[in-house]
Amino acid sequence: MPGWRIGNLGDRLFRGIAATFATIIVVVLLVIAVALTQASRETLSAYGFGFVVGQDWNPVEGANEVYGALPFVWGTLVTSFLALALAVPISVGIAVFIAELAPEWIRTPTGFVVELLAAVPSVIYGLWGFFVLRPVLIEHVDPALSRWLGFLPFFRGAPLGNDVLLASVVLAIMILPTISSVSREILRAVPNTLREAALALGATKWEMIRSVVLPYAKSGLTGAVILGLGRALGETMAVTMLVGNKPSMSLSVFEPAATMASIIANQYPEAQGRQHSALTEIGLLLFALTLVLNILARLLVWRVGRLPGDAGRA
Repeated sequence: MPGWRIGNLGDRLFRGIAATFATIIVVVLLVIAVALTQASRETLSAYGFGFVVGQDWNPVEGANEVYGALPFVWGTLVTSFLALALAVPISVGIAVFIAELAPEWIRTPTGFVVELLAAVPSVIYGLWGFFVLRPVLIEHVDPALSRWLGFLPFFRGAPLGNDVLLASVVLAIMILPTISSVSREILRAVPNTLREAALALGATKWEMIRSVVLPYAKSGLTGAVILGLGRALGETMAVTMLVGNKPSMSLSVFEPAATMASIIANQYPEAQGRQHSALTEIGLLLFALTLVLNILARLLVWRVGRLPGDAGRA
């Protein structure tokens, strides 16, 4: 009986400590939201929802001082989703190669090299993008895209160098190790019995991967893409160095833009008064956007996992 009481007390203590740690996470999120809201009260009261849809950004004090966040929201979404479109096929291909196709002796070194990309500081990516990738895009890639696809609104205009395309390509390289590493672990978690059953029925290696492994792991692969998107949305230094930092909205990837993170990094140190409040509200928007996208993505993963036959479970 005394031993039972001691054990029961230990269980209660462990449950209480674990619940406390979980509550701290929620409290930290609430504290961040409240702090950002209080620091941006001036623009919240002055502009209201108009701040989110406003397209003008003029920090000069006086009658013309006006702030709108829409160009920065646009730049953040365009660069992030374009980077995602470039990185996801490559990342999943790398994961499939390492987990399913590569010989045993090459799997570990290849996986190590891919994960090593995640350890490179973002400022190094920015420098590499500016001094190495930018000349290649200006001299070879951008003229070819303009010549062959210039009839599309996405490739119109004269390439300027520091633009959405350059920032998105570097951003895609930065999120590639995150997506590929998580995807590789997800594919490894697929039961070997499924592979063996597909091969026993006469499927080829490719048919087994396409029809059995990838459908079974698709909810986990969706989660890997979500992690990559979260990294892309909040990236600051490399994007600031390459995107052009012009608060404009254009469909063309040859045009410069600005993201929510880049405008904060550029102007926050010298900001005063209403500009300080406006930049803080942009930070609040970025915080809210990240939370909303992650919640929607989690709901998507949950829905995929409940598909008939439970094909999406990984």
